[in-house]
Order: sequence, then C-alpha cells, then structure tokens
Amino acid sequence: MEDGYQNKTAFIKGAKDIAKEVKRQAAKKVGRGVDKMTDEYSKRSYARFEEDDDDDYPGVPGGQDSGYNQGDSQAANDDEGGHSDSTEGHDEDNEIYEGEYQGIPRADSSKAADSLAGGDGQQFRDMAQFEGERRKDQEELAQQYETILQECGHGKFQWTLYFVLGLALMADGVEIFVVGFVLPSAEKDMCLSEESKGMLGLIVYLGMMVGAFVWGGLADRIGRRQSLLICLSINSVFSFFSSFVQGYSTFLFCRLLSGVGIGGSIPIVFSYYSEFLAQEKRGEHLSWLCMFWMIGGIYASAMAWAIIPHYGWSFQMGSAYQFHSWRVFVLVCVFPSVAAIASLTTMPESPRFFLQNGKHDEGWMILKQVHDTNMRAKGHPEKVTTIKTVKQMDELLDMGGDISTLRRYKLKLTSLFQQVRSNFLAIFNPEYRRTTFMMMAVWFTMSFSYYGLTVWFPDMIKYIQKQEYASRTKFFTKERVEHVTFNFTLENQVHRQGQYFNDKFINLKMKSMVFEDSLFEECYFEDITSSRSFFRNCTFISTLFYNTDLFQNRIINSKLVNSTFLHNKEGCLLDFTDDNNAYMIYFVSFLGTLAVLPGNIVSALLMDKIGRLRMLAGSSVISCVSCFFLSFGSTESGMIALLCLFGGISIASWNALDVLTVELYPSDKRTTAFGFLNALCKLAAVLGISIFQSFVGITKAVPILFAAGALAAGSFLALKLPETRGQVLQ
Repeated sequence: MEDGYQNKTAFIKGAKDIAKEVKRQAAKKVGRGVDKMTDEYSKRSYARFEEDDDDDYPGVPGGQDSGYNQGDSQAANDDEGGHSDSTEGHDEDNEIYEGEYQGIPRADSSKAADSLAGGDGQQFRDMAQFEGERRKDQEELAQQYETILQECGHGKFQWTLYFVLGLALMADGVEIFVVGFVLPSAEKDMCLSEESKGMLGLIVYLGMMVGAFVWGGLADRIGRRQSLLICLSINSVFSFFSSFVQGYSTFLFCRLLSGVGIGGSIPIVFSYYSEFLAQEKRGEHLSWLCMFWMIGGIYASAMAWAIIPHYGWSFQMGSAYQFHSWRVFVLVCVFPSVAAIASLTTMPESPRFFLQNGKHDEGWMILKQVHDTNMRAKGHPEKVTTIKTVKQMDELLDMGGDISTLRRYKLKLTSLFQQVRSNFLAIFNPEYRRTTFMMMAVWFTMSFSYYGLTVWFPDMIKYIQKQEYASRTKFFTKERVEHVTFNFTLENQVHRQGQYFNDKFINLKMKSMVFEDSLFEECYFEDITSSRSFFRNCTFISTLFYNTDLFQNRIINSKLVNSTFLHNKEGCLLDFTDDNNAYMIYFVSFLGTLAVLPGNIVSALLMDKIGRLRMLAGSSVISCVSCFFLSFGSTESGMIALLCLFGGISIASWNALDVLTVELYPSDKRTTAFGFLNALCKLAAVLGISIFQSFVGITKAVPILFAAGALAAGSFLALKLPETRGQVLQ
C-alpha cells in the first residue's frame, strides 16, 4: 500500500512537470490567438492534475474552489507542515503561473481566458455577460473570504497591523496641527502677513484634498500597502525639508507636498485594515483604530509645548540661515510617519486586493500567514485552502520587444490613468450613484460644521483674550514729561496730546503702546523693540533713533524735523503682546484632542451593537444640540469647555462614517470612493474655516446656525443610507 501510494505520488508530480513544460513551450508560439488557446489548454491540464493530486490527500476536498478546509491532524501530519498541494509547484519553484501575466485567473476561473482569446473577427465577448460573471465571482469571493477570515481568527497578526496602521493615522493627525502650532513663531522668522498666515493654514488642507483623491484611486490599482508606503514617504521627505528651508514660498511648497503625501493615509488605512477583519470585529476595531488620530493630536500638542518655547535650542549662521526651536518641532513631527514606513515594510499586502485582481497564489499565501500567526499562538495546526479569484477585465498590452523604455512607461502610465479614471466613474454608475451622492452630502455637512467650528473656537478664544486685554488699557491725555529716562517695559497704554522734552527711551519693549497727536523734542530712542505700538500724527524735533524698529510702519502720518535714524533693526513687525498666547494654543489643542477619548471608547463598544447609522445619526443630532450651548460661552474657560464637549460628541459620528464608507463599496472601488469622499471633506473644511473665521468678533449666531443646520441635514441624510452592520465585506 505504501509503495503504491508513493508511486502514484511520483506519477502525479511527473505529470505536473510535463504540464509545466507544455506551458513554457506554448508561450513561445507566434500568433496571439494560438498562443492564448494553447496556454488555456495547458493551464486546464495543469489544473486537472492538481485536482487529482488533492483527491489523494485526506481532508482536502478535490476540485472545490470555495469553502475553507477544516482539515484534521491527519492532514497536517501527511503534509508535513501543512503546505497545500495546490500550491506545491509554486512554493518550491518560487514562480507565478504565466496566465497571471496575461490577466488570466487560476483554474477555478478558466472561462475568463475565453473572453481574451478572440476568433476570426471576434475581439470581445458579450460585456454584459462577462460583467455578470464577474459580479457572481465577487459575491462568491466575498462570502468565501468572510469564512476564511473567521477561520483565521483575530489575534496577533491583526493587533500588529493595528499598531502599524495606527502610526500612519497618527501621522495624519500630527499634520493637521503642525502649521497651527508653528505659526506664532514662524511668522516672526518669515515676516508673514495676515494673508500669508491664512494661506499657510489652508495649504495643508488643499494638499490633503489632492492626496486623498490621487492615492485613493491608485490604491485600488497598485495595492494598498504600496500606495501607503509611497504617500508616507512623500510626507516624510517634504516634512523633513520644510524644517530647514528659509523662505516662505519654499516652506509653503514643502507643506503643500507634505499634505499631498499624507492625504492618502486615511482612505488607505481604513480600507487596508478592514480587509483583515471578520464581520463581527470590523466596526469595533476600525473605531479603535480612530484613536490614533487623537494620539497624533496629543503628540503634536505635547511636543509643541515641550520644544517651541525653548528658544535656546536654536542656532544661526549669519543672517542668512536660522534654525529656531519651531523647526526642531517640525522635525520631531516627522517621526510618526517614518516609524509607520519602517513598520509597514514588514507587513503584507491585502490578500483581498490580490484575489480581486486574479492573483490566487499571493492572496493564498498571505491568508495562510495570517492564519498561522494567529493559530500557532493558540496551539492550532495550520489549515490551507484554494480560494476563488475574480475574472479580470483588463488584458496586458502586447507592446512588443522593439519599443523604447520611455514609450513603454508612457503607455503603462496612460493605461494606469485610464484604469483609475474608469474606477472613479464607476462609483457614479446607477448601482452606486444614490449611495455616492448621499455619502457626499453627509461627508460635506459633517466636515463643514466640524472643521469650521474647531477653528472658530480658538479664534473666538483669542478674540475674547484681546477684548479682555483691551479692557485694561490705560489712557493718558495732555501729559508733559521732561528729562525722564524710560528703561522699563511700556505696555497697553494710549497717550494723547502729550509733550516730551529731552526724554530718553533706552533698552525697552513697547507692547500695545499708542501715541497720538504728541510732541517729541530732543528725545533719544535706543534699543527699542515694539509690538503693536504706533505713533500717529506726532511731531519729532531733533530726535535720534538708534537701533530701533520704530520706522515707517510704526510712525504714521507724523512730521520729522532734524530727526535721524541710525542702524534700524531689520526684520518683522513682531507681535508678542501676550507671551502666554502660544501656551494657550497648545493647551486648548491638547484638551480638545484628549476630550474625544470618551467618544472613541463609546463608539468602539457600541458600533456593532446599535449599528452604523444609529451611531452616525445619533451623534450628529446630539452635536447639533450642543451647538446651541455655544452662545452661552462668553469667557475663555467656558469656550474651552464647550470645545471639549463638541469634540467628544462628534467623534462618534466620524468613526461611524469611516466604517460605513468602508463597507458600502466593493473592494475594487473602496479606496477610490473613500479617497474621493475624503477629498470632498477637505474641500468642505477649507470652506467652513474661511466662512466661520469671517464672523469672528462680529456675531456668534451665524456660525452656530450654519454648524447646527449642516449637522441636522447630515443626520437626516444619514438615515437614508443602507445599514451595513452584519454584512460581509463586499
């Protein structure tokens, strides 16, 4: 019996070797149609021997392409390590079957080759029928893939991937806060005007908008892992450069490209992780993943608080090159992205992406890796399977051997662009059109209100601080001062119609000092640094200004008689009216991001219990109600408390929206749709920030009504979407 078994095994291996050789010889034949038909014949012959081989091993159902092999310990022992015979030839030779390079799936989808092998006058088969077969394959793959994930379990592999992808999501959270934290310091180095500061704040969102759209589309064509590695690398490189460049335009350019890079992280990360999660774990663990965005905000706030105020950490080379502490902070903020790249290189591509693109062996090996990583830790034997693949619509272009390398890459890029474009248009097909438009409306309203309010809050706090500061202003009228030396800080005063004779202002700071209609005769100003200090309609007679910044922009509509300016200070008009203002920015951001922790925990625990739609609509309604409390915030502490309340409530709706977006679209369109919706989100953020900021100091009612109305509309539209709880991943 044992000798007969071994002889039969040797016969089968010999037959498989013959089939492989037939395939290699068939590939050399001239003529496209003959070549494809011969390849198909050899592939079927190979598949027949493969299935016969499987029949002889206990526990491996021969000829079946669906279902996960439960197996037993006998199957594991006979196979000596659990390697499937269905992949034996590929494992030992480290090769991929030739049909894959022609767009032909494995033996379980052999009919796909018929669509590519044309006869006399027939180039394409009926596309409607072919699309129907693809749809059937996708449905079968979805069910089978869910069963396989159930068998693979949720363990060490998913948790490792969780922390790796969490670093990428953390890098996105850091990127949102970087510019806001460095602005108070960067504006001093780069002499930024109010318009320039506003542009620098919005450029990151514009870059992320472009990045989300581009990388989301590419991830469905070239793979989740590869796209994520590229976009994180772009973010790391240009974030690194932005910490060293000196000019405003180059800094703006680097931050733009940094945003383009990191913009793809959110759509790719959620799609990537969801394809390793079984149905009953998906909602909860995608919500846990959202916590890393909060961790990114906390990291950025803590690093800014710890680094930027330490001005002694800077150095400069002459007046041309300066590296101040805020640049150290920008450099430190690159670490999460770099760590994500290093960690991601150890992780595999999504097996669902491979199976969706007809790559059976690659997908099979990754699922086997997931299973072995989880089950070995639990003492279970390895299990193997043969998995369904989807018929491919795209045929590899036959560009010949005499085409130039440049032409070849140009054709490949053109083909890739057409594929991405076709994939994007597909989400507006009748099947997905209603869902896409509804999701666009929900994403837009959520982003418009959330980003508009979260930026409006700090601006309102600054406005309240300025109002309180202005209320402490001291006024002096028609004072006469003679032979007095001022060598101390002058702050928050207004002097009108004053007369100053032979007075000295030496080595001092002027903070919010205003002199109007005043006379300065034989006075001396030396080593003066000013902030928001002006001389309006004043007269200077025989007055000397030495090493001061009191020139032109500070002296308005004034008369100068026999007065001299020596060694004027070069640089920006600084604003250090409130030295604690930067600390307040860090502190408010820290509290705002920390406040979302309860909302994250609640959404993770309840996402799979109450459903995505209830979580999304319920959180939006409560956030809408909380907006009306903003009108009662008239103090700094009150506004901070309301900011924390709004952030803690609204985060649950964001988590639900991320999960819903992942589950509403099929694998071959998932990151494309997510990237497009996330790009729309950033566009809404830009609009919301611009509109809400224009009402700072004017009225609270309009921003509150805008935000409440948008949230109400979003919660209403969310209820019209299909519920995805309990469904397999399409």
